[in-house]
Amino acid sequence: MVGELQPLRAAVLLFAEEPGGLLAAHQSRADIRIFHYRGNRIEPGAVPNLLKPPRTIAGPLSIQIARANAYVLDALAAGLTLAESGFKTVHRYPERVIKEAITNAVIHRDYRLNRDILIRIFDNRIEILSPGLFPGTITPANISRAGSCARNPLIVRNLREFPEPPNVDAGEGVRMMFSEMRTANLYPPFYSEDRDSAQPSVMVMLRNEERPPIWEQVSDWIDRHGALVNSDLRRIAGVDTLKASKMLKAWVDQCILQRDESGGKRRTLYRKPTPDNESGVDLSLSLPLDNETEK
Repeated sequence: MVGELQPLRAAVLLFAEEPGGLLAAHQSRADIRIFHYRGNRIEPGAVPNLLKPPRTIAGPLSIQIARANAYVLDALAAGLTLAESGFKTVHRYPERVIKEAITNAVIHRDYRLNRDILIRIFDNRIEILSPGLFPGTITPANISRAGSCARNPLIVRNLREFPEPPNVDAGEGVRMMFSEMRTANLYPPFYSEDRDSAQPSVMVMLRNEERPPIWEQVSDWIDRHGALVNSDLRRIAGVDTLKASKMLKAWVDQCILQRDESGGKRRTLYRKPTPDNESGVDLSLSLPLDNETEK
């Protein structure tokens, strides 16, 4: 009604008991859906390869972050899951990294989009998909060093003042994730953008796989030179052509590297993924729910 005070979208997300239900009338969502799969991939078919029924996490954002984090940690602590190889899988993710990844997905997602945050747990990785593309000048290539660029500044500024804030808003969270994964001798977080679907999203993948020591040297080489070829890896790692080819193929399969055959197969280049990004700030969080001017 004209003349009535209307809550901002950010206020609904931070303080309403069921923000997802209120925003549904405005063609957007605000919940988290968690899927825990058996094995390392989603198997299509009449019976999904889920370990348990999907879980929906609702409520104000601070509650969502805490509940989603607790659910994921409980699922991982449940322990040792039988992998397809017949070996038992031990999940080794640092807890701080999981919480930071979930927190970032919640506070930086695009709340104009009609899609929930998705968390997918596999034996060898966790995938967290957050609706919307990267804000500002952030890209998958520079996120580990670019610092913070808040899409939703009202959420960030208010959430950090909660009694037990999930974020301190120091701009160091993603760098901490890379550092913690390195300390745990795991592959670094892998970020990517899905621009082609009807609802674009950012995904962060945390791999439950030990990073071979040689990766640090390869990563540094690419950072300094832009790309490497098979012969470069042979010199770095002291391996033959076949072994170098297998290592490169494994990194491509794991989405750690991308193959560039523009110079021909004899001169195949391998680079870190670097998709472009031109996304901006979600101004809808500064507007009343009915798009009227705030009184």
